[in-house]
Amino acid sequence: MVNEKRGWPEWWQWEIEISGHLLRRMLDRRITETDVRAMLEDASGFRKDIEPGRWVIETKREGQPWEVIVEPDRGIRQLVVVTAYMLG
Repeated sequence: MVNEKRGWPEWWQWEIEISGHLLRRMLDRRITETDVRAMLEDASGFRKDIEPGRWVIETKREGQPWEVIVEPDRGIRQLVVVTAYMLG
């Protein structure tokens, strides 16, 4: 579960599920599930994604800016981590 942040949506507190899409790309992007969870813990902002129902989480890893795309699943109250990528 990610830490509580004032003013963030209720789904920010939900359990995290890593999508198959991200699991397949972790090796190429040299990240682990632990890295993704740490990036979410250190998130600095969020905004709506261009894909309806998804959100862009702004964060950093090793001093570099990253974005993590999440999709709240309200039916099961889980936050699905769709993908994560470094900017630039």
